[in-house]
Amino acid sequence: MAFRKKFAPRRKFCRFCADKDLPLDYKRPDILRDFITERGKIVARRITGTCAKHQRQLTTEIKRARQMALLFYTTAHSSDVKKKTNI
Repeated sequence: MAFRKKFAPRRKFCRFCADKDLPLDYKRPDILRDFITERGKIVARRITGTCAKHQRQLTTEIKRARQMALLFYTTAHSSDVKKKTNI
C-alpha cells in the first residue's frame, strides 16, 4: 500500500506581532487594504493569520478608515468601478 504524504500548510503568523514598527492606523489605508476583499469585506483571522488582539484593532481601524472615506464599504462605493449611466 502506498501512503500519501499529507498536505502541511505553511504556518501563519501575525504581521503586526512580527514587525513592531508596522503601524496599525486608519491613516494607512495601503496596509489596511491587504485585509479587505475586493468586495469590501474584512478578511477573517483564520485566513490572514492575524492574532486575536490585532484582529480586533484591525477591524476598528478599517471601520474608522471607512468613516473617513479612506476605504470603501462595498464595490459600489469603490472609485475603481465605473458607474453606469442611462444617457
